[in-house]
Amino acid sequence: MPKVFTFDSVYDWNSEQEGVFAETAFTIVENVIQGYNGTIFAYGQTGTGKTFTISGVPKDPVLKGIMPRAFESVFSQINSDTDRQYLVRVSYLEIY
Repeated sequence: MPKVFTFDSVYDWNSEQEGVFAETAFTIVENVIQGYNGTIFAYGQTGTGKTFTISGVPKDPVLKGIMPRAFESVFSQINSDTDRQYLVRVSYLEIY
């Protein structure tokens, strides 16, 4: 019997880091700022770009990945909101 799987999106080699962040992670980051837990999970075959998509080149504005973009977004919001106190916890796990 065939198994059916669903997924949110698939990106090819033409995808740009900013677009991937905007389409997949931005809403999660915005909800995290509102106090919800968020998870971004990259899954796939070895060598397909998961680590690059998540980390990228952190100091390169074009090549930085989801994590550096999420950190910038979260801490930018925190810095602009002086009426609240925030506690930020992050965990990152990479399984080989």
